[in-house]
Amino acid sequence: MRYATVLIALFLTAASSDPQSEKLRLGLFTGMVPVRWDVEANWRAFEQAFVAHAGEGIDLVVTPECFLDGYAAEAKDWTLERFSRIAQDVNTSPYIARVRALAKQHRTSIAFGFTENDHGKFYDCALLVDRQGGITGHYHKTHLQDCDLRFSPGADLPVFETAWGKCGILICADRRWPETARVLRLKGAKITLIPAYGMWHLDNEWWMRTRSYENENFVAFVHPQVAFVSDPQGQIAAKLQTNIPSMLVCDIDLAQVSDKAHIRDRRPELYQDIARPGKSAGNSTNATIP
Repeated sequence: MRYATVLIALFLTAASSDPQSEKLRLGLFTGMVPVRWDVEANWRAFEQAFVAHAGEGIDLVVTPECFLDGYAAEAKDWTLERFSRIAQDVNTSPYIARVRALAKQHRTSIAFGFTENDHGKFYDCALLVDRQGGITGHYHKTHLQDCDLRFSPGADLPVFETAWGKCGILICADRRWPETARVLRLKGAKITLIPAYGMWHLDNEWWMRTRSYENENFVAFVHPQVAFVSDPQGQIAAKLQTNIPSMLVCDIDLAQVSDKAHIRDRRPELYQDIARPGKSAGNSTNATIP
């Protein structure tokens, strides 16, 4: 049985094919909890949904976190041997080759979630592939909590140059810290993609609306059970909640992103404590002891 709530506000009637355009048509893949450990079944489901929407002029398709392997890192039947089998080497994986071929064939960029094996280290990865099938870059989840400790942590918050402008990526729990989204914005990201697998309740929607509002940019949140886009004013531009594999297709105009308020009027000289190593709440060196 399908449960779907769709709130779509289209900013444009069609996405532009101009490679310098800031108009972006998103396709956020949702509605399917991937089968844990079954990379082939998960790939087939993604490919089927992708091809079904291939004629809609989508510029960028985004999957949830670790969609290819069903977020196997938290499996109760986890073993290192089994984890090694589902982890993908970007340079040799047949599935990464398929992602690149699909992007090239349909002239559509893809942000693809999977477990990466990089010289024996495992990363929660989102790979960004351009419309020619080239690898624009990849992001490793940086903020690991209890369920993530089978991964190695990423060491950078990169921003990627794309045909429509600068794009940042955070993965699931990374969104809990306002500093991560702010760093991406200060590096020029006009949209922050957030593939996720964990919590997706209404409170999360409010938190992501806050992230977009305080950074004056777009946030695209993609989970197996819901996908939505919040705009620079913190409003929901589009949303789809369903339990059938689907694609939330929506148009946004990145020209709406500006620095006219929160970014312009920052006072960085007041925020130095944030960047001090080992600094924690209640541990101020200026505290007065009675």
